[in-house]
Amino acid sequence: QVQLVESGGGLVQAGGSLRLSCAASGRRFSSYGMGWFRQAPGKEREFVAAIRWSGGSTYYADSVKGRFTISRDNAEKMVWLQMNSLKPEDTAIYYCASDPSGGLNVLISLYDYWGQGTQVTVSS
Repeated sequence: QVQLVESGGGLVQAGGSLRLSCAASGRRFSSYGMGWFRQAPGKEREFVAAIRWSGGSTYYADSVKGRFTISRDNAEKMVWLQMNSLKPEDTAIYYCASDPSGGLNVLISLYDYWGQGTQVTVSS
């Protein structure tokens, strides 16, 4: 079992930055891939970023590539999403999730545990 708790969301102006944190518990955390997803009101949950179990590989949705960075520290059992050059269309609830395959996956169905989410609002 993996438990995940997100934090760091808030209200920022377009062009600003936020860093989201995901604190994990579980003895096998370092074996899991990790992902960030987001969901805006009235829209489906969508993939944002993923990181391999080792932290050696990352993958991003085209909409955030070059602006967002996912990272992890397995010793601290932490995952972060650094969000720069934020746009109003980035407004959503952001979730971290664990992938038992340990790889880079974009499909929601491949993730087993989810955090409660943290709200990010970007004003224009």
